[in-house]
Amino acid sequence: MPVRLVVPNEIVPGERRIGLEPGVAKKLGALGVNIAMQQGAAQSSYFSDDDFEGVELVADAAALYKDADVVFKVQPPSLDELKQMKDGATVVGFMAPHKNPEMMQLMCDKNITSLAMELVPRITRAQSMDALSSQASISGYMGVLMGAQKASVFFPMLTTAAGTIRPARVLVIGAGVAGLQAIATAKRLGAIVHAFDVRSATREQIESLGGKFIDTGVSAEGEGGYARELTEDEKKQQQDVLAKHIAETDVVITTAAIPGRPSPKIITQAMVEDMKTGAVIIDLASEGGGNCELTQPGESIEYKGRVTVYGPLNVPCELPIHASEMYAKNLFNLVSPFISEQGELALDFEDDVIAGCVLTRDGAIVHERYK
Repeated sequence: MPVRLVVPNEIVPGERRIGLEPGVAKKLGALGVNIAMQQGAAQSSYFSDDDFEGVELVADAAALYKDADVVFKVQPPSLDELKQMKDGATVVGFMAPHKNPEMMQLMCDKNITSLAMELVPRITRAQSMDALSSQASISGYMGVLMGAQKASVFFPMLTTAAGTIRPARVLVIGAGVAGLQAIATAKRLGAIVHAFDVRSATREQIESLGGKFIDTGVSAEGEGGYARELTEDEKKQQQDVLAKHIAETDVVITTAAIPGRPSPKIITQAMVEDMKTGAVIIDLASEGGGNCELTQPGESIEYKGRVTVYGPLNVPCELPIHASEMYAKNLFNLVSPFISEQGELALDFEDDVIAGCVLTRDGAIVHERYK
């Protein structure tokens, strides 16, 4: 019997993404999947209900969840949403398990299988399913635009009747997906771009985008593409080198985040004290508390009337159309290999990707990091 896949309205305030877009809905329909969506759920992403051909529209969330075999979500399901789902359902989306122990317990109680998109392993085969990367690329792009908007200087070099305007100096801290996108975007806008990452292997990537790599003499390659924790001596050495560059920079974009853990504090208050008047820090790691000691997540502050420190939250929502398109394709690429010709879903828990991102199953927390 074809699986019934449902997509509810996202209830978290400010969330403008949706777990489905018209192109993906058509592909799922072609696989024989029975799709239902809550009326108006995609409106915040600028898709109308009429865009989803062949998708059943349901007005009430409770009626939508009642018969759902699979639920596609962006934000973690609330306790109320979980209570409306039938026992044994499958939920796919970001889960933030480190913040939601009650959610995990209720999923166990209801025998719900959950696939956490932030736990998709970073292996070659899973690149098309990597929602962290797809959404981070948007954050890096938008972070630079935010920095350009708040900056007190032009980004490109300009030749004017009043003389030549020197290009802005931009520093990108962290050269993951968000950082590399930020470097590329800042270069497109004409800035002089320097970049730093504790993983020395990123030098080639930074330089290929036109950035200048800052070598602090500290290397911290870790597992899974993430950096390891630095020692106190390494942190001091890193900060001494970075402080000199930060003092000369017009806009700093920080992107050093570790899923499920607090963001490392890289920019100290003393460093901000030494920055140029009119300088800007855009802290894209503010979801985890921020890379700057002065960051107030969700707020833009002016430190002593001199330096702007902005910690935006849920940045991908700023581009809801493309964010939803990319995210929905990540979801499709994750589950579609396990949909039969009859439209039935049979997840293979021995598969490397599924085994890596399954959070709860058979009434228990099964992910090694969280059980």
